[in-house]
Order: sequence, then structure tokens, then C-alpha cells
Amino acid sequence: MLLMRTKSFLPVLFVFLFLLTGASAQSGRSVQKDDDTEKVFTEEIKLNVLAFDNDGKFASGVTKEDLVISENNVLHQASSIRRIPANVLIVMDTGGEMRRVKNINQTRNAAKGIVSALKPGDSIAVMQYHDRAEIIAEWTTDKAAVLNILDKKTNFGKRSTFVNALNLAADFLQKNPLDNKHLVLISDGTDSAATQAEKDSALRKLLSTDINVHVISYTRMETIDIEPRAKGVSKTPPPPAMPAEIASTLPNGVRDIATAPKIGPTINLDREMLKKLRERKQDLQQSEKSLFALAENTNGEFVLPETIEEMLGKSALVARIIDSSYVVTYVPKRALSEAASAEERNIVVSSKRPGLQIEARRKLIVNGGNQ
Repeated sequence: MLLMRTKSFLPVLFVFLFLLTGASAQSGRSVQKDDDTEKVFTEEIKLNVLAFDNDGKFASGVTKEDLVISENNVLHQASSIRRIPANVLIVMDTGGEMRRVKNINQTRNAAKGIVSALKPGDSIAVMQYHDRAEIIAEWTTDKAAVLNILDKKTNFGKRSTFVNALNLAADFLQKNPLDNKHLVLISDGTDSAATQAEKDSALRKLLSTDINVHVISYTRMETIDIEPRAKGVSKTPPPPAMPAEIASTLPNGVRDIATAPKIGPTINLDREMLKKLRERKQDLQQSEKSLFALAENTNGEFVLPETIEEMLGKSALVARIIDSSYVVTYVPKRALSEAASAEERNIVVSSKRPGLQIEARRKLIVNGGNQ
């Protein structure tokens, strides 16, 4: 099983960026005069900071003076730091025409593991997507209610609307003035109809928000399963040549041959099916890269299990990462409203206090005056 923190295997700091428009000065402040009233607009970026001590335990008592923030290699000082509960949207992939490993019970149990491990006071919402994307649990701090909904309202569909789910998730998380926002994807990242360009657009949309994205990926398990079948070889026993009730009427020798178990792999000569399997394999491989990049660029956790047991075992880790955050703000020295369209800013946060382990990197896509 591969467990990938985005930049380091050491305890990592996760960054979430909240963008406010209207500022134009290098200081991040602009002044507007209306008659005798002077209004000052301050533009801030908000970051969720995960901090650990040398033993890998959550570090309490972190102050803004402990942090160094670099935006495109320009140093910034934190304006404030505080601890607040998390807002966590769990997105469950519950569809797909060619799925083999992915199933409703596995996905449901992984979601339950996250919910159960989150701290009291965290707000949780749940989305599922198959033939359509839908919110099945609105924001609540009632874990028992969420677990009940996971049991009663989740179901599988034939298709996978991954792009629609990403767009709905981004809109859902952004529609309210929430801080400390997390999106947890339990998914293989494939889509039944969307083009790669549409996928890329939905993924980049998340880079222009303050949402931290964590991924528990099915891609490796599905790829392991499809690998031999895409080559035309399968270890799955073929269906019986004839029904058992007919085989039982045959003479002894013939009956023994007809009912003997098949030994070794079977060969698939269906060219159309082989083509679909190879396309599915390529789609899974591309999705794995895209999901990893999404987690990396939003400073999220990327979990890539190779077995069902490993997937369930790591769901609580994602919850622990989510619940180890401080919310930090700083004022950018070059206002976001001055940025060019789709400008990229690279933000790094580190510690200047001995014994405090902090590391973070995030790619932020800024839309400038169009935000």
C-alpha cells in the first residue's frame, strides 16, 4: 500500500486558501473614500496549518510568530492563528460500468471510518455520485445521524459522473462562509462520459479555492485486478459448459470430463472486450496521476491502498490529519486582484521555532480581478 503525503513523509502541514476580492495595493489593502467616510478593504489568505513536535504528535501552543510564509519566494508574516472545528465533505464514488473491486460496502465502510474518527464538533456532509451527483447528508455535527444515512441512503449506479461531482462539491463547500474546509474523495477518479479536458478543468477549479482535498483511491486495486484481463488472460473460472442437471445424466467418463474444474488461466479472444479493458486500464492510470496531483497541489493526503483491508485501516488517518489544523491568515504583499488570469502562486509555510515540525506547499490559481 502506498500512503503519500504530498511533499514529505514527515508530518505535514496542510494549507487551505480563502480568497477575498477587492484589494489592489501591494500591502493587500485598498482605500475607498465616499464623502466623509473612508472604507479600508483588507485582502487576506487563510491557511490551515498542521503542526507536529519532534515525536510526530500534534503541537499545541503554536503562535503566529512561529511561522514563516513564502509566496512565490517573497516572505510574509502571519496575521493571526486560531484553532477551529473542521468542515468535512465526504464524496463517495458509487458507480461505474466496469468496476470490479469498488463496491458499496467497501466505500460505505471507508466513509464510516472517517466519520467515526473525526473529533466531536466537526461538521460533516456527505455526497454520493453514480448516474448523478447528489448531497445525501447536509452539514451536521451529529455523527450518529451521518452513520445512519450512510447505511440507508447510499446505493450504486451504472455510471460514474466524476466531473459533475467535483463541481458540485466545490460549489457546496464554497456557498457558505466556512473556514477549515476539507473534501475527502473515496473514488477511482474515472468518468463515464467526460473528456480529459473537462476533468482537468474541474480539478483546476479546486485549486482556486480554499478547499483541502484528501483522496482514498481505488485506482491501484482496480488496476491490479484488470492487468491480466487486459492482456486477454483471466484467473476467474469460466461459466460451466452445461448446466449441472444435464451433466448429471451423462455417462460416468463423459460426466467427469464435463464437470471437472478448469485448471490454469483462461484466454479471452473477445477483441472488443479486450479493447474496453485496455482503455479502462489507461483511464485508471491517468486518474491515479490526476488524483495524486490534486492532493499534492492542495496539500492533502493521498492514500493508495492495494487491498480492501488497507483502505479501511487508513481511513482514520485521514480524519486525524484533518483534525490537526490551525487556521492562519496573512495579507499578500501583491494583491490577488492584481494577478493575471489563471496566475499561479506557490505558497510554502515553515517553522522558525526549534522542535516544531511544519512544512506546506500549495499551488494556488488566482483569477485576478475576475474572482
